[in-house]
Amino acid sequence: MKLNEARLAQDTALAVCALVALRLVAAAWTPLTFDEAYYWMWSKALAGGYYDHPPMVAVVIRLGTMIAGDTPLGVRLVSILLALPMSWAVYRAAAILFGGSRVAACATILLNATLMAAVGTLIVTPDAPVLVAASFLLFSLAKVLESGRGVWWLAVGASAGAALLSKYNALFFGPGILIWLTVVPKLRRWFLSPWLYLGGLVALAIFAPVILWNADHHWVSFIKQMGRARIEDFHPAYIAELVPTQFVFATPLVFILGVMGLYALYQRRAGALPARVLVNTMFWTIVLYFIWHSLHARVEANWFAPVYPAFTIAAAVAAIQVQWSARQQRTVDFCRRWAAPGGVVLFVLLIVQANTGLLSGYHRDSTVRSVGVGWPQLASEIEAVRVRVGASCVLAPDYGTTGWLTFYLPKGTCVAQHGQRIRWVNMPEPDRSQLSGKLLYVHDVEQSLPKSMRETFASIATVGEAQRMRGPLTVETYALEALQDPKGEVFDRSLPPELLREVNTPPDASPRG
Repeated sequence: MKLNEARLAQDTALAVCALVALRLVAAAWTPLTFDEAYYWMWSKALAGGYYDHPPMVAVVIRLGTMIAGDTPLGVRLVSILLALPMSWAVYRAAAILFGGSRVAACATILLNATLMAAVGTLIVTPDAPVLVAASFLLFSLAKVLESGRGVWWLAVGASAGAALLSKYNALFFGPGILIWLTVVPKLRRWFLSPWLYLGGLVALAIFAPVILWNADHHWVSFIKQMGRARIEDFHPAYIAELVPTQFVFATPLVFILGVMGLYALYQRRAGALPARVLVNTMFWTIVLYFIWHSLHARVEANWFAPVYPAFTIAAAVAAIQVQWSARQQRTVDFCRRWAAPGGVVLFVLLIVQANTGLLSGYHRDSTVRSVGVGWPQLASEIEAVRVRVGASCVLAPDYGTTGWLTFYLPKGTCVAQHGQRIRWVNMPEPDRSQLSGKLLYVHDVEQSLPKSMRETFASIATVGEAQRMRGPLTVETYALEALQDPKGEVFDRSLPPELLREVNTPPDASPRG
């Protein structure tokens, strides 16, 4: 039996390594998304926090570029490799909670088969490290349950702290853990143990740099992200998007198994009470919040990343441990057999489409604006115009264009966003000499120049246009404007909307930020 378990673990490890290798190839081929280019700029100025998110994504990118340089592969390298420890943590958590290497192997393969894990570790966003941290949090909690040793609460705290350094939605792990301890009678003793609170202190200590950064920057990141929970307008139509998007991101067959597994755990058809409750609390605490959020705003599909370790363990339970009726079993068997191959095919098709547009007949699709296909060639055209007009710095209207320009223009080229300066507070600004000469403003041809820019520069002249192409498809056309003779401040230093709202809130009114 032990020999068979060792062989199964080895086969699982080989399968995961093969999937990681496939992602590395895709990473080297696929240009950066605009978010990745933005986070890459963060990695050049590491800090305790940033306007949008905590700093873990910047650390991950910095480590990768130290190994493989400032290339798409370098930016993504460590994020993709983190799938290896993530897979180990899910394997061990599933084995502990549901007592078998078959469930563990199935959960590991199913997690790696999802587009959430495959694309989520390939395209480096805060969701990649939070997915890994969530896997280790689940493993650490399983060890608390298995061993009964308080020292494992320190590992829980470290995992929770790493998750908080990745993304703010990791805060919901705290209530989930407290619900688990409350619902399971034998676990209530931990409320009287110092180990639980020491684990909380570990998480707080790891998260402290983010708190300190926010304290130094008017709490702007906390206000921006946590203010989203407030419902100011009711738009229930967003709820209808939740299931279809997760049906795709989980991949259809894994999604079906996951839903069946959660239902089986609800019916107490597999696993002991502590295991069932743990999987459910790690899943439903965050999912219920996003249902609430969808009452007034769109919930992006990748935001569900923290629940995927628990969800795929539930899927594995449905595939391996639950006894189903004959018809249901045929569905389960089909999903279990084809989930991994289906996930690989979907991943390959997505990468081919994002890079070529072939599958849509070279027409637009959802990836065309976010993935920087055509940017290397576009940047060459922009650089030629910059040199021709003698511009000392390139300005852009948004953070995505700023990131792409910085990544794809020659190294050392001065690039800056004209507005939203809060996004760049951790980074050195261009010096006076770079801003006092002729500047090149790069913007979508359909966007007009900001009023502040028209009022600032005495001379504004269109010096060219450049197109970003994906095959025969024109993705975007950029206007290139030469700016000269600034009358005052080059940048628009308006407060971000979060802080502006706070400033404009009357003293006797409740905050709206």
